Amino acid sequence: MKLVSYIHNKSSQLGIIHEGKIYSLKELDASFPDKMRKFLFAGESMMEKAKKWDEQIKLGKVNKSFVLEKDVVLEAPVPLPTSCRDGYAFRQHVAAARRNRKVEMIAEFDQYPIVYFTNHNAVQGPGDIMCMPDHFQKLDFELEAAIVIGKKGRNVKAADADKYIAGYMIMNDMSARTLQMEEMLLNLGPAKGKDFSTVIGPYFVTPDELEPYKIDPKKGHVGNAYNLSMKCWVNGKIVSEGNMGDMDWTFAEIVERCAYGADILPGDVIGSGTVGTGCFLELNGTGLLNDPNYTPQWLQNGDVVEMEITGLGHLSNTIKKENSDFSILALKKM
Repeated sequence: MKLVSYIHNKSSQLGIIHEGKIYSLKELDASFPDKMRKFLFAGESMMEKAKKWDEQIKLGKVNKSFVLEKDVVLEAPVPLPTSCRDGYAFRQHVAAARRNRKVEMIAEFDQYPIVYFTNHNAVQGPGDIMCMPDHFQKLDFELEAAIVIGKKGRNVKAADADKYIAGYMIMNDMSARTLQMEEMLLNLGPAKGKDFSTVIGPYFVTPDELEPYKIDPKKGHVGNAYNLSMKCWVNGKIVSEGNMGDMDWTFAEIVERCAYGADILPGDVIGSGTVGTGCFLELNGTGLLNDPNYTPQWLQNGDVVEMEITGLGHLSNTIKKENSDFSILALKKM
């Protein structure tokens, strides 16, 4: 089943999408919540009821009104996540980034997965990404996948963690690299460089839709893995290609760490981290390492960023500059 949050007739709604047609859950059955967060908190029985409607829709047995995807505005599938974390699951990306900085691969990567919390209030879906002047100081995309937690858990083991995953989405973890690198000198992680936009969407895809793509996880790891092609284009030119199957740490293992001594809740969004080649920071570093005359590329006002993951859809955003000259970089004391 694929779910979407969308705006139609000036109202935010939740619906099932199939072949470009969106069926409002509320119009299918008045007992359905009309918002994703309420839907997830309603529990697994509500999800199963929606899947039964989805099955009937796919069989052509639902005689209910629908709207076309092209006629509505898609929001983030989970417009108000309970929280938003991002991981570091692709060894290829980490190794390349460290190689480009001429430092050794960090041994701790292979010992445990990590995540950081990002701004859940800055989560958005397809459409314009509004950026301040300082964001354009090395503005970057990050090609990722993400999961949505579907039920409350605590101290969840990796062997059981896939049961807590309600859906999968594309994620673009937007990054203002100058802000990010400046504050990481103080060893407090990526904060101001990440808090302006995290894009998810366009669809919330339930795990059963991905069964045909299931593969074994990497040796020594536990949890579901999927052979899903990942691509990113900027202004129509492909800049990144990878595969979700290249995740070294599985989402199940990431969930295990997130849930250790802490509650995970319905509506929590957790990103995979960047796929290998999945951002300009890595691509520029590799380019300069191989050719001193390489010209680095960063996102500019008006650029169109498109991402696609097999089974999860096609996500498109346009970079837009805010009408402001306010700079926090200019406020530094020295």
